[in-house]
Amino acid sequence: MDHPLIDLINARIQAAEKDGAFDNLEGAGKPLPPCDDPENAVFNRILKDNGAVPEVVALSQELSRLRQELLETSDRDERGRIIKDMSLAEARLELARKRP
Repeated sequence: MDHPLIDLINARIQAAEKDGAFDNLEGAGKPLPPCDDPENAVFNRILKDNGAVPEVVALSQELSRLRQELLETSDRDERGRIIKDMSLAEARLELARKRP
């Protein structure tokens, strides 16, 4: 099923082409840069441009933060909470690594 605005979108693109809006674009006539994951290239660029990181990276950073917090804490109850949080983060990290 086409997008409900496909005709409008195509008309705007054709008008822009006719007006020369796509002439002399940066990189015109050059090959596209290599891409490791072409199926997700746009998605990955949007994530990167907005400061998002893959789940594995975020979980690794969280685990590193918790380890540092554990080193700096002497309170027994707080250490127990941190260890519990570390265990959960490690499990989530392992699951994230196994996802395709």
